[in-house]
This record gives sequence, C-alpha cells and structure tokens, in this order.
Amino acid sequence: QVPLVETGGGSVEAGGSLRLSCEASGYTSSSLCMGWFRQVPGKEREGIAGILRDGIPRYSDSVKGRFTISKDNAKNILYLQMNSLKPEDTGMYYCAARTTECLVWPSSFNSWGQGTQVTVSS
Repeated sequence: QVPLVETGGGSVEAGGSLRLSCEASGYTSSSLCMGWFRQVPGKEREGIAGILRDGIPRYSDSVKGRFTISKDNAKNILYLQMNSLKPEDTGMYYCAARTTECLVWPSSFNSWGQGTQVTVSS
C-alpha cells in the first residue's frame, strides 16, 4: 500500500475555493494511478476526479467544470483545486492510489489517505 497524507480541507462559504493536496510517500507519483473520492453521510463514496494511464483527467458530473485535478510528479503530490463550491460539496474527501495502472474511472484502489473535511456553508 501507498502511504498518503491529505491536507487542505476546511470551511468556506458557497462560491469560494479550496485546494486539497495529497502526498504519496515512498513512491514516485508518476508511477501511480491516483484520484479523489468524496464521502457524504448516508451516501456511497463517490469518485469525483482521477488521472488515468493516458494522463487525461476524469471527473464526475457533480464536479465537472468546477474542480481540477493535477499531479506534480516532481513533488509526488496530487492536487484538487475546487472552485465555485456549493453546500452539496460538503463531505470528507479522500485521496486514493494504486501501483497498477487505471484504465477506467472510477477504479478500485487499495491505498487511501485519512481524509480531510470540506464544509461549504450557504
């Protein structure tokens, strides 16, 4: 498994922005398939953004056009820039990684970060 540490969550008003970071320890991020998931109480964990083997980002419909996923391979850090935040974006955000390539999104992952809370107030 890949040790992952997320940072950057917090509270923001609707329309605001946050950037989440996820650092992978002991692995070169360019060799990993990585993505972001969101857990809302009472709902299934949702894969909201991922970067697949082809390098092209994938997004869920719920965040497309507002969130941007990117990866700094030199620093082994995955980012999620979240703009135009809505109250329904409130939840626990998790970084996920796997050492095998991802061909589809969402994929299954075996490494998860501890999660970071995002709260958006109206």
